[in-house]
Amino acid sequence: MDRPTTPAIDIKRQDGTCRIALQGDWTALALADCGGARDLRSQLKSLANAPDSAEWTLAGVDRLDHIGAQLIWQAWQGKLPTHLTADEGQHRVFARIASLKTDGWKKRMVDRFNPITVLGAGILSMFMQLANGVTMLGQLAFDLLRFLRAPQRGPWREISANIYSIGYKALGITALVGFLIGIVLSYLSANQLRTFGASTFIVNILGMAVIRELGPVLAAILIAGRSGSAITAQIGVMRVTEELDAMSVMGISHGFRLIMPRVIALAVSMPLLVAWTDLLALLGGMTAARLQLDISYSYFLRQLPDAVPVANLWLGLGKGAVFGVLIALTACHFGLRIKPNTQSLGAGTTASVVTSITVVIVADAIIAILFKDVGI
Repeated sequence: MDRPTTPAIDIKRQDGTCRIALQGDWTALALADCGGARDLRSQLKSLANAPDSAEWTLAGVDRLDHIGAQLIWQAWQGKLPTHLTADEGQHRVFARIASLKTDGWKKRMVDRFNPITVLGAGILSMFMQLANGVTMLGQLAFDLLRFLRAPQRGPWREISANIYSIGYKALGITALVGFLIGIVLSYLSANQLRTFGASTFIVNILGMAVIRELGPVLAAILIAGRSGSAITAQIGVMRVTEELDAMSVMGISHGFRLIMPRVIALAVSMPLLVAWTDLLALLGGMTAARLQLDISYSYFLRQLPDAVPVANLWLGLGKGAVFGVLIALTACHFGLRIKPNTQSLGAGTTASVVTSITVVIVADAIIAILFKDVGI
């Protein structure tokens, strides 16, 4: 590769006219190798106030890239001079820079903060996302009917792969968090129950809190952060790599091949993860109760069915299935909204996790109100 020619500026003034000729290579490499690059910048800065009658010629410029063109563009104050001699390729480079800097090199004024506009935009965005969610839910219903009509043609491989990645691989983290939460809850309750001489009621508190509320919510929050973000990132990467566009061209339904398998996988995996989390949380609570209140494991297990009606168990498992469907739909919704760039991918994944957790908590509050008389 030839070594770049040193850039230079030749200024000639004759009979009241100014002729400015640029020579050499005006590229990033040439400017970096040039020991007098600072002098070139100062010369260009002094030419910023050159008269409109000045004649500029780039005939002596061998190579020109965006770095060199931007330095020249600054000397021209964001517009082409009246008298310019340049070839077609050089004109294209400057046209590209002009399209990026539409308002010259002046600093843009920042729009004033308008709370009414921000509130209105937020409300409109919320309604648009709700409309998209309802559309996705309707499409899911049609895809499920199609799947039930011809189950042999269903995406079984995708369903089983998602059950493995979402359910089996999450057993470790849910077990650890469930066990520790059981210990913490048991220790905190034991101190209060010992004060009132009601140590045996630790079974009622742990059983009801874990099986009815903490187990489903903890599992859902962990899966929203772990698997929900993964689903959004997977679909977002498919958008960035144009795989979603390729599927549309080939006539492959996004809902049938991407959304439905993940919804089914989470609806199947979440109740099992809830039961697993409940089991480990109760084990942690029994361990702490044994150490704090000297309540044996056998007594705890004998009293648990009487303290917690079985309806609470079914309610907790049902919550898990509902939470799984909501997490899958939210993650797929934000995944499909990602634009083909890395910044949108990161923002979409973050928004997916936050929204999934919020939706889970809101849904848990609604279910708690609707089923307040069940299992009590």
